[in-house]
Amino acid sequence: MAPKVLVSDKLSETAVQIFRDRGIDVDFLPDVGKDKEKLAEIIGQYDGLAIRSATKVTPTILEAATNLKVIGRAGIGTDNVDKDAASKKGVIVMNTPFGNMITTAEHAIAMMFAVARQLPEASASTHAGKWEKSKFMGVELTGKTLGVIGAGNIGGIVCDRARGLKMKVVAYDPFLGQEKADKMGVEKVELEELLTRADFITLHVPLTEQTKNILSRENLEKTKKGVRIINCARGGLVDEEALADLLKSGHVAGAAFDVFSVEPAKENALFGLPNVVCTPHLGAATTEAQENVALQVAEQMANYLLTGAVENALNMPSVTAEEAKVMGPWIKLAEHLGAFAGQMTDEPIQAINVLYDGVASEMNLEALNCAVVAGIMKKVNPDVNMVSAPVVAKERGIKISTTNQDKSGTFDGYIKVTVVTAKRERSVAGTVFSDGKPRFIQIKGINIDAEVGAHMLYTTNNDVPGIIGALGQTMGSMDVNIANFTLGRAAAGGEAIALLYVDAPVPAEARAKLAETGLFTQIKPLVFDVA
Repeated sequence: MAPKVLVSDKLSETAVQIFRDRGIDVDFLPDVGKDKEKLAEIIGQYDGLAIRSATKVTPTILEAATNLKVIGRAGIGTDNVDKDAASKKGVIVMNTPFGNMITTAEHAIAMMFAVARQLPEASASTHAGKWEKSKFMGVELTGKTLGVIGAGNIGGIVCDRARGLKMKVVAYDPFLGQEKADKMGVEKVELEELLTRADFITLHVPLTEQTKNILSRENLEKTKKGVRIINCARGGLVDEEALADLLKSGHVAGAAFDVFSVEPAKENALFGLPNVVCTPHLGAATTEAQENVALQVAEQMANYLLTGAVENALNMPSVTAEEAKVMGPWIKLAEHLGAFAGQMTDEPIQAINVLYDGVASEMNLEALNCAVVAGIMKKVNPDVNMVSAPVVAKERGIKISTTNQDKSGTFDGYIKVTVVTAKRERSVAGTVFSDGKPRFIQIKGINIDAEVGAHMLYTTNNDVPGIIGALGQTMGSMDVNIANFTLGRAAAGGEAIALLYVDAPVPAEARAKLAETGLFTQIKPLVFDVA
């Protein structure tokens, strides 16, 4: 059955057609996103939801979204999506960070020109029939110092454009390395230095707990007298009341804002002040950008629903289409290893340690980790997936650690999962053979070679005669067909294990009969999702 997507905001027809061309059923209802009750009523039908900013994806909407797998935001900002609730629900949230980068950067440069030359006020004055040439004395950008807070995708483009205008660029970004700064031709500085040196300051960071109010009253007072401030990133990065006071005092010479702490901004401390340029969140408002982000979100959502590729996700590691092809069997293996460890563990889990060897260590380990944790957590919640599993684990205080190493043995690569409780540690390892099928290769340090089946039976015993006969005879008497039978032992006469791949669940009566033989120290039925 084809996946089904709802487009609940205005999106280009070309983007909608992408879904159809990829074989996805799509309902284009561009006004339903504004009707919370209607959206909640119909959202349960859909695997995907494509939105802009009008649709508010609340916990109530997500609760009704019983089949939803992915939300795609055509644009960067996802303030209208409750990402925590989506993660707990196991729904991927994607955005399109690259489709409007140039447009937003150009808007910041335009705003900088506008405030430097007081263009809006000069235009309004001239339209009013005045000729106040001497009133609107501006400043040149050439030779001035631009302070860029956030030198990522958009900020990087602003840096490039500013250098083209012969400006000196200083950048504050904790994630900007010196090598990258040198390549960009900018000077990497701390925030304190940027504030005291910049003639213009432009912000290009997301709104987080760390960046909220980054230009506080205290920081604004540290700025160079006559500074001009541009914010085309997110409302809430600047203390607008404090900025208004400093504009009135003359310490700040001008400001240009496209975003505000409360939007739609019907009133604001900055409104009506001289040499303050305001626009209604137009950073991405160009024909090219709107088309780009719409096409991008349609492609990303289609790729995920059809191939499992995860691009530009905000609540789980991204997996490219190329990675998905190679990693598919390894992700399935990681889930199986987690499921084995989870089903075998009855005590509260304190830690999960994952070892990646050989080719596995070179893959997207974040994604593989999510798969391992998802497999383990399914015992707690059968509906958990790679998105929600890390959230569930974090809520339970489970520590997750990862080790990767070069090829160390017979296999080109393998994954080993160790679950730690207050009483014990339990480990299981597996690999992917050339046929693309996951295999268990070690349990409790005992080497085996076992194909993974939907229904399995795991037993432990002392290495004595009669085990194979007891298992075979009991399964036969219960009409349970054995598809695959694997044995392993630590040493002759020592601890041994058996792993049976059977065609149907092993009845409780069969397990009771095995227990009555006195041969087995543990008898555990296992279930795996091999679809």
